[in-house]
Amino acid sequence: MCVYILGINAYHGDASAAIIRDGQLLAAVEEERFNRLKHCAGFPTESIRYCLAAADVSIEDVEHVGISRDPSAHLHKKILFAVTRAAKTVGGRNRVEKGVESGGRGIFGAMAERFANAAKVRDLKSDLAVALGVNKSNLRARFHNVEHHRAHLASSFYVSPFERAALMSIDGFGDFISTMLGVGEGNSIEVISQVEYPHSTGILYTATTQFLGFPHYGDEGKVMGLAPYGAPRYIEEFRDLIKTEEGGRFCLNLDYFRHHKEGIDMSWDEGSPTVGRIFSDEYTKLFGPPREKGAPLTAREEDIAASLQARLEEVGFHALNYLHERTGLTDLGLSGGVALNSVMNGKVLLNTPFRRIFVQPAAGDNGTAIGACFQIYNGILNQPRNYVMEGAYTGPEYSDDEIREALDKSGLSYESYSDSEVTRRAAADIADGAVMGWFQGRLEFGPRALGNRSIVVDPRRADMKDILNERIKKREPFRPFAPSILEEHTGDYFEQTHPAPTMLMVYQIKPERRAEIPAVTHVDGSGRLQTVSRRVNPRYYQLISDFYELTGVPVVLNTSFNENEPIVCTPQHAIDCFNKTRMDVLYIGNYAVRRTNS
Repeated sequence: MCVYILGINAYHGDASAAIIRDGQLLAAVEEERFNRLKHCAGFPTESIRYCLAAADVSIEDVEHVGISRDPSAHLHKKILFAVTRAAKTVGGRNRVEKGVESGGRGIFGAMAERFANAAKVRDLKSDLAVALGVNKSNLRARFHNVEHHRAHLASSFYVSPFERAALMSIDGFGDFISTMLGVGEGNSIEVISQVEYPHSTGILYTATTQFLGFPHYGDEGKVMGLAPYGAPRYIEEFRDLIKTEEGGRFCLNLDYFRHHKEGIDMSWDEGSPTVGRIFSDEYTKLFGPPREKGAPLTAREEDIAASLQARLEEVGFHALNYLHERTGLTDLGLSGGVALNSVMNGKVLLNTPFRRIFVQPAAGDNGTAIGACFQIYNGILNQPRNYVMEGAYTGPEYSDDEIREALDKSGLSYESYSDSEVTRRAAADIADGAVMGWFQGRLEFGPRALGNRSIVVDPRRADMKDILNERIKKREPFRPFAPSILEEHTGDYFEQTHPAPTMLMVYQIKPERRAEIPAVTHVDGSGRLQTVSRRVNPRYYQLISDFYELTGVPVVLNTSFNENEPIVCTPQHAIDCFNKTRMDVLYIGNYAVRRTNS
């Protein structure tokens, strides 16, 4: 009899669900892909429905359900912190963040809402029954609360190719922890060290992101893209903001932050999350007035971004070098929201003794849905490991019949091609300078479009970045676009060759190659690459191969198929995006829609 396990990330940002059968990942998807609300929080009802449909089971067939939160984890530390803070700030405002589940007025309001949020997590069974419209008594599954960072570690180890590996989960907060170091072997994960609330690299990065005038949840990637334009002239200030300690640990200088004392307003209910100001008045005394959103960027902002990125890397490598010292291992699994910092990831092999890295494709909280599944299957049930997550293609897919039906309803004219024709014609369009939408196969899980829900263009054109921003993306001009490269040619173009199949590593492009692919070469000569293999994504590999045959360049520019919204999921989403932008051609399954001038 098959064992089905459902994993859920709920009640805060990037709500998601995943399902496995006998240790094989069948499906994983974020709620934002369905409701079109970026980083959607709340309960992932549609994601769960999709996962059950993909597995061809009902919720009554599921034997285990896990959520990547455990209100009981580190409870004594939470209580001690709350009581200590209450004693210091009775009558004052004190809200905290996701890992402590905050809200309300003052410390006592925050505590009350914290318990209310914890009650939601504990009553997952009721919410699941209501969401799916079933009787709670019909759910035969055993329910598990998986501590947040253990879910992260599980997501980067149990689905990795490593039998033994050092592990690091690093993010804002979850279950009162910001960073967890461990070692995985076989079916077990041992925690070596952890950093607790209120100290966090994620909090530092988010606070500085807000200060630089990027207020939205998930804007940290913009600062990472801005950093190469500046010089780290504030590095000593950032070394005061966050200090390293023995044992791979670190601590914030709390004078510069509000989250632990005054608290911050946060919304984690349905819809896109919002986060109030984290940096304190002392922060503005150090750096001056914060930049207003939309104001011109100056050398100050560029240098602050460069200094922040440099200090994050110092702290990250400090933790990783300690982790290697403790374990002696050279294989590494990375997870947590800060592990989305692909610039830091790309320098790990250059600054630590590690030699192989597996970065969870959905390194943020969305990926904890996968971690909850495998922590139950491998860690709790002690079942043998039998799955490696080579790509991130775990979401919905659509047949050509379904695609044709959507095209017919849209009234658009379209052409139909064979499998071999579709990649050849698409490659020719790219080589001719077309801006092409590429909708194929299963939707990607995580923040990156990896050749199934992508906009693909010619990287040889220096003006292509501006064309994309003018016609579709509307992104800040300092943000780079990413190259997808045939994996066997990685060493021809990049100074490192470790595979990067999910676009979570930034490498230096060889100087002699930069002029050849200017549209994907950042200001510092780097590129956030995706190495593409025939085994993992045969159609996207063939597209790039056909482009290579035409041009002699085994690289294309790949950006997500969207316009200021979540990545498109359905054929209708793709058609809508095509219609409202100035895309030249849409390849959707084996069909092509061309924009007419009329």
